[in-house]
Amino acid sequence: MSEQYSFSLTTFSHSGKLVQIEYALHAVSQGSTALAIKAKNGIVLATEKKLPPLIDDKSISKINLLTPHTGMVYAGMGPDSRVLLRSGRKKAEAYFRLYKDPIPVVGMVKELATIMQEFTQSGGVRPFGVSLLIAGYDEKGPQLYQVDPSGSYWAWKASAVGKDMVRAKTFLEKRYSDDMDLEDAIHTAILTLKDGFEGQMTEHNIELGIIGPDRQFRVLTTAQVKDYLTVIG
Repeated sequence: MSEQYSFSLTTFSHSGKLVQIEYALHAVSQGSTALAIKAKNGIVLATEKKLPPLIDDKSISKINLLTPHTGMVYAGMGPDSRVLLRSGRKKAEAYFRLYKDPIPVVGMVKELATIMQEFTQSGGVRPFGVSLLIAGYDEKGPQLYQVDPSGSYWAWKASAVGKDMVRAKTFLEKRYSDDMDLEDAIHTAILTLKDGFEGQMTEHNIELGIIGPDRQFRVLTTAQVKDYLTVIG
């Protein structure tokens, strides 16, 4: 019975579901694991970045800046994330030109969530096959949000998306504490990835991004990632 709804984005199935959104979530669950942890003084984003050996790893980045004080990581389809990244940067620039202030973190989240939701109710398009973890720091302090293909978004203390998200969330639930600082969060993020990592973890197959009280989001260099891996052992 549900097959007749499988290819229709704008038609609800008899059970009240939009099946294409479920397919989009399935695409997310096939992506590399990504996670984020909010500490009392900042946020860390972390993701696996496993690439074929002949690809130059410097040409691909899974953690990116939306604005100087906001960054994001995705799980799912890379090309879809690039569209949202470009749209988010345009929205941030338009906001700054109008108000002469950086766009608030929750404002950026709402803009991207609106774009993703519009792609669930329009003909001739499909939902975005990505989930986003968005980290930012503004007057309200560090903030972490997750946005899913349906356009739904929530604030989180720690979350994970991708193929190993269930195990990662279970690990984070055991390790997370409200009073952890940014350095502790970085170590916890690496340990969470390492817990389910296939093969040897190196500075070339994971990526880390952080934002602290300086409100400047940055992606750590391979040398910095290597230092953290050495400390953890």
